This record gives sequence, C-alpha cells and structure tokens, in this order.
Amino acid sequence: MSVDQFFASRMGRMKASEIRELLKLLDQPDVISFAGGIPDPALFPAAAFRDAMARALADGQAGVSLQYSTSEGYPPLRRWIAAHMRELGVECGEDNILITSGSQQALDYLGKLFLSPGDTALVGWPTYLGALGAFNAYEPNYDRLDPNSNRTAADFAAQAEAEGGRVKFAYLSPDFANPTGVTLTKAERENVLQMARDLDCTVIEDAAYQSLRYDGDSVPPILALEMQQQGDIDACRTIYCGSFSKTLSPGLRIGWVCAAKSVIDKMVLLKQAGDLHTPTLNQIAVAEVVADGFDDHVDTLRNAYRVKRDRMLAALERHMPDGVDWTRPEGGMFVWMTLPKGLDAAELLAEALRSVRVAFVPGAAFYADGSGRNTLRLNFSSPGPEQIEEGITRLGQVLRKHLPET
Repeated sequence: MSVDQFFASRMGRMKASEIRELLKLLDQPDVISFAGGIPDPALFPAAAFRDAMARALADGQAGVSLQYSTSEGYPPLRRWIAAHMRELGVECGEDNILITSGSQQALDYLGKLFLSPGDTALVGWPTYLGALGAFNAYEPNYDRLDPNSNRTAADFAAQAEAEGGRVKFAYLSPDFANPTGVTLTKAERENVLQMARDLDCTVIEDAAYQSLRYDGDSVPPILALEMQQQGDIDACRTIYCGSFSKTLSPGLRIGWVCAAKSVIDKMVLLKQAGDLHTPTLNQIAVAEVVADGFDDHVDTLRNAYRVKRDRMLAALERHMPDGVDWTRPEGGMFVWMTLPKGLDAAELLAEALRSVRVAFVPGAAFYADGSGRNTLRLNFSSPGPEQIEEGITRLGQVLRKHLPET
C-alpha cells in the first residue's frame, strides 16, 4: 500500500521550486551563481541584530521575547510599520498591519483567503514563481495580467466564468519585479486599479523590493494611489505585502501585510490556525534595528547593489552576442534575459554548469503555463563585482556557441 493514494487533489499542483534546488549550488565554491534572489550576506546588519537580541534576552526581558505572543504581531513593530506606510502615502494605523513569517506566508494566506477551486488569479506573464507555488495549493486558474492590454473586464470575467469561477484578485510586483526587474509606471498602476474596480476583485501588491531603488523617480505604491482616490484604507481593495527579507535579513522571516481592517481580521484567523504568531524574539530584534537606523542601512544597500547592477549591465553589453536582449532595472535584484526563439534556457543551464560552472534560473518556472523557455533570470545582488564580470564572460562564451556573431 502507498499513502500517495490518500493525498489531496491540490498536491497535484504542487511542484518543487527550481530556485530552492539551485540554491544548493551555493555550497559548491567553483560555481558562480546568478540563481537565487539572495541578499549579499556581507551587508547584513549582524552587529545591530546581535546587540538587539542580547537586550531582548537580558534579565527581565526574556519572559516577553521567548514567550507566546499575539497573532497580529509585536505592537512596537506594527507601529513602526504603520509609520513607514504613512511615509509611502498610506494613512493607516496599527490595526491595519499584520506581521507574517515573511511575505511568502502572506501570499499563502491570501491564496487561502480568496481562492476557491476554479477561481481565476490574474498574474504577470512571467511572475514570481513563489506566488504561483503559494496559489497553486488552492487550485486556481490563471489569466494574463497586462496593465497595457486591450482586454476588457468583461473579457476577463467571461473567461473566468467559462472555467468555473470568477476573478478573485490581480497579483503583481510593481517595483523592480521578480523576475523581470521591470517597474510599472503610475499610469500602469492606475490601469490595474481601474481593472480591479471593473472586475470587483482585489489587488495584491507584492512590494518586497520597493525600498531598493538605485536611480529614476520613485512611483507611489498602488495602495497609496488608491488611498488618494478613496481617502480611507478600509475602503481600499489593495493589499500591500511588505518584507524585511531583502533589506535586513531573510533568515529572520519577518514580513507584513497592510490592508483594510476587515482583511487583517480574517488573516489573523488564518495566522492563528497556521503558526499562532511569528517568532517574538525575531520581531523584537527587527523592531529595535529599524528604529535605530533603517534608512541609513537601506542607503548602504542601495549604494552597494547599484555598483553590482551597473557591473552586470556593462558586462552584458560587452559579452552577449547579437540576438540576446535583457532588461535594465532601476532597482531590485534581477536582470531578465530573452534569448532568440528556439533556444531552451534549461538546456543552456545544464551546459553552463557543466562547461563553465555558471548558474542562473531558467525562465519557464515563472510562467503559469510553462512557456518562456527562451528566457532566464540573473541575480546581481549576491555575487561580488568580480564574480559578476567573470560569470557573464563565461555565460557569453556558452551563448556564442549557439549564436555566433554576424
């Protein structure tokens, strides 16, 4: 007998993350990895966290930091986040904030909150594969979200109804998106909002990279734009998912949701049923570190990652053959590469690993329909500048075998 026969139908939609598998390559010192969306560990504020945790564990404090806590999250951290959101143009209070175990948990809870089997989620083509992984468990259909599309709300609604459900939300990362690095303009964000109003669905704004802008003018979050229209966060349909993973530490697993209180209240119930609360000690440490100099730390990140981004873009210009194109992000951690049709990035990865010891993520994993096999994602935040130069040089050598210069 095999227990496999008892698995729920949703398990048929669950797949191993290609990125999680590729991260194992980081333990191989001869591999230059552009694979994971990994912050540079040399930039972690380790000393600040060491001091903050020491204070949290000092006599008289451990009874709080090592104890069960409220599901909503550590109040001082929620207050700091509410103030941070107000700086972004979102007038809100502590009751509009829920602390999650990374923004990945928020995506899982939002899938559970909104999706019934057969409902439709609008996502980018490509989109963050972790979002697809989170939503897949709830057995949705996917349709293509394009802020500049000529498709009408009626078109989306009819397609969703034909597939046995309705459109429940539009999911997008408007700033330096994972995987493309592309940022939506204000007009494109307003188009998404208008479409959501026409469809009467929610908007999930994944803002994991929002703080990491290196040049260009900042664009208000979608939630801030909706606040300008509605005047009250509790009247807004946009749900903002933030994270400290890309700015402070991914290992502490601290993210947050900012939304109407009715949404937060429901997500608290999911949090209580899921893991009770995010680790108290981690929340206290993050609260102290952000209070002592978050903006200065982010400036340090921006300066360091700008150098790496520029190094990668310059290396691509020098070493890529004709026929290869890539994005030029204003921030974030990723460059998205498009190869000529007919090339398969998964096959290219196997060859690159074997012959020149370079890793990246093939693009098909970021498409809900598995297309985009001639695309790939490059990360520039983790490797050093010299590794970036050498790795792109090697990757160019592999590509030139398939695409000789004309």
